[in-house]
Amino acid sequence: MARTMSGSARARTGVPGSGGRAPGARAGGGRAAGVKVTVKRQSPGASAPAAGRRPTDKPYKRPSSPTPPPGQAPAGERLQKILAAAGVASRRSCEAIILEGRVQVNGVTITELGSRADPDRDAITVDLQPIAREPLVYLLLNKPKGYVTTVKDEEGRPTVMALLPGLSARVYPVGRLDFNSEGLLLLTNDGALAERLMDPGNHVPKVYLVKVHRMPEQATLDEFRAGFRLDGRRLKPCGVEVVERVDNPWLRITLVEGKNQQIRRMFAAVGHPVAKLRRVQFGPLADPYLKPGHWRHCTPQELTALKAL
Repeated sequence: MARTMSGSARARTGVPGSGGRAPGARAGGGRAAGVKVTVKRQSPGASAPAAGRRPTDKPYKRPSSPTPPPGQAPAGERLQKILAAAGVASRRSCEAIILEGRVQVNGVTITELGSRADPDRDAITVDLQPIAREPLVYLLLNKPKGYVTTVKDEEGRPTVMALLPGLSARVYPVGRLDFNSEGLLLLTNDGALAERLMDPGNHVPKVYLVKVHRMPEQATLDEFRAGFRLDGRRLKPCGVEVVERVDNPWLRITLVEGKNQQIRRMFAAVGHPVAKLRRVQFGPLADPYLKPGHWRHCTPQELTALKAL
């Protein structure tokens, strides 16, 4: 008596029927009878080939890093430091120039303060004008009255730059002396040093000879020494010394902070307006023989003392 073969048995023997297939046929994940299939194992850590691509024996190669997006400079020095070293302006002023979109690196406008560049390899421009690293210059000027302590003046008044004819280096003043004040002023293209000297936290001393209307009372001078309160804020203590005790005396005032027209405002607040004001020392720099309107280069000893502050 013949026995009926099950579906699974027919599939194993290749007999046609329900669920079976002919010898040598392939379907789904099956393989043809008698055909040897070699499975190549993927080494640990190797990436699988992308869908729709044939695997190859070549190792996977990681794509190169993308180029920096527009608005971001390549690696190197901070852009504001490069600009300051090139004599464009102080480092803080250079930050404002960057934020204003006036700086380009390799033709790309930079507006981020964290951007960097390589001054030896990258083309850097300010207002589309290329910059170049200049030798560092340090000048001491005796500013006369009637000059503004800026590089340019929107009101058309004469600036201290007019006192430097023939100077090729692009320097700028460190700190300020107001229009009616005179005395010693440092000018340089060393942005890092200028930033450090103008930082109120470094307490760089500045000494002034001041002629005031009538002699202030001793209590007033002591108040200046202790820290005068001006516009609701207590100022840092300042040195006060009477140089010439006459009806309109000369005083020596030493400041370690530089608020706008601080000395004039202090004495005006106590009823003793300033008639004359002359700065005679800036940090270690002093020169009683430098005539008003004249300037000279700082000596190596003065530069050492300045950089030690």
